[in-house]
Amino acid sequence: MHKGVGVSPGVVVGVAYRVESALGPTEPQHLDDPGLVGAETAFFDRAVEEAASELEGLVQRVAQELGPSAAEIFQTHLQILSDPGLLSRVHSLIEEQNLTALSALQQVMQGYVAQFARIEQEYFRERLNDLRDVILRIGSHLARKKDPARDRSLESREGDEPVVLVAHEILPSQAMSLGELPIAGIVTEVGGTTSHAAILARSRGIPAVSGVEGILSLVRSGDPLVVDGREGLVIVRPDQDETTFYRKVQREFFHLKDSLIANRDEPARSLDGNRMELLANINNIADVHAANTVGATGVGLFRTEYLFLTHHDVPGEEEQFEYYRQIIVNSPNQAVTIRTLDLGGDKTVAYLGRRSEPNPFMGWRSIRIFLENPKLMITQIRAILRAGRHGKVSMLFPMITTLEELKRINKVVRETRENLRREGVPFADDVKTGVMVEVPAAAICIDAILRETDFISIGSNDLIQYLVASDRDNPKVAHLCEPLSPSIFRVLQMVLDACNRTGTPVTLCGEMAGQPRSALVLFGMGLRRFSMSPAFIPAVKNLLGAVTTAQAERFAHHVLQLSTSDEIRSYLTARLREISSTLEVFDAV
Repeated sequence: MHKGVGVSPGVVVGVAYRVESALGPTEPQHLDDPGLVGAETAFFDRAVEEAASELEGLVQRVAQELGPSAAEIFQTHLQILSDPGLLSRVHSLIEEQNLTALSALQQVMQGYVAQFARIEQEYFRERLNDLRDVILRIGSHLARKKDPARDRSLESREGDEPVVLVAHEILPSQAMSLGELPIAGIVTEVGGTTSHAAILARSRGIPAVSGVEGILSLVRSGDPLVVDGREGLVIVRPDQDETTFYRKVQREFFHLKDSLIANRDEPARSLDGNRMELLANINNIADVHAANTVGATGVGLFRTEYLFLTHHDVPGEEEQFEYYRQIIVNSPNQAVTIRTLDLGGDKTVAYLGRRSEPNPFMGWRSIRIFLENPKLMITQIRAILRAGRHGKVSMLFPMITTLEELKRINKVVRETRENLRREGVPFADDVKTGVMVEVPAAAICIDAILRETDFISIGSNDLIQYLVASDRDNPKVAHLCEPLSPSIFRVLQMVLDACNRTGTPVTLCGEMAGQPRSALVLFGMGLRRFSMSPAFIPAVKNLLGAVTTAQAERFAHHVLQLSTSDEIRSYLTARLREISSTLEVFDAV
């Protein structure tokens, strides 16, 4: 039994499927027949040619969309790709040691890592990152050709046991590519409650545990696994008694989920009839279908960056427009709040360049990148305004820190509308613009912000980590990122009071919205628009339908008088058990 962090509730008994990098297993993989060396070398050379062709296309596309300077990184990668030293090292390993092309590439990468590790200058460390990108690009072309040394794909697996992904971490681009696969659980060695693995798991309603150190050294593909996403437990190769017990818990959990989803067509309202909106956070079209299934009344947060993260180049205006249009027309009530690009931190794309930052989450990211890349910004705003004709659409700007930033972005929106009108391009003139309050400075200056925006969305995930100055994915300090905290609730009350006082629509779209204990307090504090992973909507609807407004207000008033997170957690756990003890399984431990 191994302990991690429960990031998506539920229990699954299944079989492990290891997620390797594009270069495959680290153990050397040899050719079955030395006579295949020539074919394997040619196999590698073709992958290099395909990677070069891909990079040449990227140079042209990125230069056209973002300017020549943005394309320089791909020019550098082309130069690395044509380095005779790199190619000859791979050829030698294939020819002299009978390694597969993927395995030879892996060995060469490991050699470069060891060599660069002895160099302290930052410049050379950056070159290693470029080298790694090039090698991974070649590796991805090799992998697409179904190298026999690699694991079987999930689509062609045998047997009916649920599949549990086991990985060191799941990157944003991986999270989206895994979105359609038959996954029943996720376990990762790193990451926290707001990691991409966690977001993927919650959007699909599957159990997940992160922060299980060393799990890859213990698990092979095909091993039986138990994943308890609430307690944060992973059992490798469980015995018969453990398997029987957890299968029973698994059946009970999914029976509860199925019974709750029966309320999908009922309006969300408190016991005394107060209406609320339960919206969905989505990343892609699969999440839209999930939102419809559970009865969401709209999309409260559409994360557009995942379109960019799954592309090797910059999505153009037409591609963005069509993608947003499809999301809108398929969403519940065609109501969608589209968040502009929130790149940076752990969500990076090569065509915006690479900056070495000691703390990227507090560095060059989100709206800061947007404002420095006006062509990128204007292209996305044009696509959103045009797609807005197909539904009730709002545009949300993330990580606003100052009033000056908001005024700049509002000016760009006005100018973009004027240019579309002048060009005769059809667009929606009624698209509302809003601010995502996730930086404490914006929360403190909320009154000034409200004078320049149509609506507010509270991003509690980042707001919490910035408020307590702790990286939520750093296991040493992640315990400080506690949503059931006196400081968090007081800041939220300040923002909600200001919005309700001015009649400004306000939504909370962080993970707190889907956590039963938090939802009780938020409703009592005056929040009426909750946006969450689709899987949590039935539980929150059931919970808030079992309390009166006066009850929730008493809960909120009492919580705001408490001094510690432990006191708040204990108090709300007791209230939740009084109202509906079965719903406790949907909350964090």
